[in-house]
This record gives sequence, structure tokens and C-alpha cells, in this order.
Amino acid sequence: MEHLEYASIEREFYNQKSIKKRIEALFLNNIGKIITNNQLVEVAKDPITGKEPENWHQRLSELRTDDGYTILSQRDRNDLKLGEYLMLSTEKRAKINKRVYPSKECWKKVLQRANNSCEWSEGGQICGLKDGDVDPIGGGKVKLTADHLQPHSFGQKVDINNPDDWQALCGRHQVVKKNFWDSKTGKLNIKAILQAIPTEEKENAYEFLRDFFNK
Repeated sequence: MEHLEYASIEREFYNQKSIKKRIEALFLNNIGKIITNNQLVEVAKDPITGKEPENWHQRLSELRTDDGYTILSQRDRNDLKLGEYLMLSTEKRAKINKRVYPSKECWKKVLQRANNSCEWSEGGQICGLKDGDVDPIGGGKVKLTADHLQPHSFGQKVDINNPDDWQALCGRHQVVKKNFWDSKTGKLNIKAILQAIPTEEKENAYEFLRDFFNK
């Protein structure tokens, strides 16, 4: 792969009103250059108060899912390190379905069910991080957000008034989920799973498929 340069940031470029717009501007100003976690946090800060945002992970995810940008990470390219991101083109993918959110009353019921904590479960272990906690892995303060049990990219309609259609997730696990599966039907997004697994596991999957197809 080609040698990649790292982006450099200048604060005066990033006075946009929203976190997502500031992060978007950072990528658009650095097409083909590596952007780091630290740079994302710096640009996502409030340009007036300097306050570090709680949910920049989710805004980054929305640039991919809602806006259709292709933003690569270590899951997509083995020459990127953990916490490094790359946008190679300003081209956007077609959006499958507009993101919707639960009603206020529905979200209140979801939080009550979740005991105001992240409901992500992995290997039977619940995340359990609460609003305002410091994320020991992703860093920054946790802000719980609403997640479709059926990923919106699958195109299904979601009832904004039914708490059974929603779960509460911290920003990091919103990003981790990345439409890996439909929690109701069990449908898997194989490509996203392959992107997420370590290189060794990718090689194992490649060997399996090569044998399967007798290539």
C-alpha cells in the first residue's frame, strides 16, 4: 500500500456549530491523510468553551451511516493503527433509510429498563457504563444514546413508541455494533464482522473460504 501522511489541524478551520460538522470538515480538509483519535477529540471540542464532547464517537458513526461517507479504520486497512481513520474520497454512498429516534416517553422507558446504563452484551457480560462515567477504553465521558435493535441500514420500520425496538448504548458500543447483526432476526452483516476481527482471524477466514470454493 502507498505511504500515508498524517493530517495536521488548525483550530481556525473548525468553528462549525455542530460536532459532526467540525469532524466532517476535518476529514474533507485531509482527504487521503490519516486522522487520529486525538485530532478528532481536539476538533470536536466546543470552539468557544473548549469543552470536550461526550459523544464524538457517535457523530463519527453518523458520518458513515447517515451521510454515506466511507471512513476507513484499522478494520478496513492493516496499515492503519488503532485509533486512526482515513477518508480517501468525498464521494457519498446512497443512503438506505433515514435515521429515526424514539419518542421522549419511549426513551424514558428504555432508560428505566436499562437502569440508566449501557445495555451492550458481549459474551454474557453487560457493559453497564452510565451517563457521566469515564469510559475506561474509549476515554471521555459516557453519554447514552438510543440504538435500533434492528439496524436502520436493513430498511425495516422502527416503532418510535415501542421500547422493545430500542436499546440504550454508550457511544463506543454504538460504533462497535456498526450493524453487525439484527438483534431481533439474527441476520448477520458478514462484511462488517470481517472488517472488525483481527488480521489473524481474517487470514483464517480467507483460508476457509479458499478451501470452500476450491480456489
